Amino acid sequence: MNPLLSPALKPIWQAVHARLSTGRPVSRIRIGPLDLDQRTALADLLGSARLPGDRADISLERLDEVLLERTGRDTRDFVAQAIGPIGDRAAERREAAAARAELWDWLTTHPVISAQPALAEWAVAVRRAGLIDGSILRTKEELGKVLNVLAELPAAGQPLPAFADDVLNDPHALDEGTRRANLVLKALAAIYGVPAPIDAPERRALWERAGIADDQLSSTVLVAGLTLAGDDVMSGVLRLCAAYGVAAVLTLQQLRAPAAFTGAPPEVWVFENPSVLAVALDRFGSHCPPLVCTSGWPSSAGVLLLNRLREAGSVLRYHGDFDGEGLRIAANVIARTGATPWRMNSADYLAAATEGPPVGRVTPVPWDPGLAGHLSEVGRAVPEERLAIALLDEIVQQLPKAKGGKGPGIVGTVP
Repeated sequence: MNPLLSPALKPIWQAVHARLSTGRPVSRIRIGPLDLDQRTALADLLGSARLPGDRADISLERLDEVLLERTGRDTRDFVAQAIGPIGDRAAERREAAAARAELWDWLTTHPVISAQPALAEWAVAVRRAGLIDGSILRTKEELGKVLNVLAELPAAGQPLPAFADDVLNDPHALDEGTRRANLVLKALAAIYGVPAPIDAPERRALWERAGIADDQLSSTVLVAGLTLAGDDVMSGVLRLCAAYGVAAVLTLQQLRAPAAFTGAPPEVWVFENPSVLAVALDRFGSHCPPLVCTSGWPSSAGVLLLNRLREAGSVLRYHGDFDGEGLRIAANVIARTGATPWRMNSADYLAAATEGPPVGRVTPVPWDPGLAGHLSEVGRAVPEERLAIALLDEIVQQLPKAKGGKGPGIVGTVP
């Protein structure tokens, strides 16, 4: 056996290999602790008359001289053959750091996060928690599935297994206690501005708020002045309510029933607060323009109605409260339905901000980067009700006049 490959020298070559694999410049190599056999083998290797101590400091230049003389190869080539390819841990660390940075950049700039900036805090918490099983690929795959789920919430009142099967092709993908379900629930808590759930009832309530396991009758949406031309039950209800100048309450069951959504209006105005619809009905009666109310955070029925209207060609104009939660609700509605923010920019807020309640927790606003800063600086909320008359006046100006020149040109007929 080649004496250079003796068992006594193997730990020394392993130490040299490890030091060379750091990727940093090497001139001397610290080796040890060494037993007597290893110290003797090292002294013989270097041609030293004295035994080294149990820890030795070896010059790489001296090792090169010895190995070149005895094998014709320098230290790097020799240990690469004896132990294995020499790595570059410094480069590997740089590459890993760059890959992690790319992962977190992908997360923070993902369209789901950008559309609802309230999720930025959740993304920071995810990054702080680190990689899943130390794997960048596994982490990105898992987060991708979580973001796919968030993109589909609020759901249309499905049970959780059915929703998970539709979105992730696995009815158990969001089962209680799974990492994925916990990540989704924490994201929902960030969106709605509530504490993360700590027990089963709180988790169930948060799922229900996001449209999971809503029954088809308790999930509703409030509308006024909206008519459709179909001959289905829902279209008939809408025409009847519009003709008599009263609000209609559509259930998820009605919205899920087959309906063509023919004759959808070219524009629909979406408000956060029911009181705005009440003012509109008092003012316009049977000539009320087409309005939808989310009643705060949109229900499954509300999201489904707005998406059906958008698909039928209606342009959705959204307005809500100028406060922290109101802006998060607006971001949610816009992200989920494709609505356009209407009278919801910095100039609109600053023109109306006088006295009012505190704005609460404010998060960035996708459609107006300066709006969140203005809210934080002024610190006063502008409830939507305060602007109701001005908003309705503007709607009237945009609509054609009815016969006789009075009010919006929207006249319901009793079916």
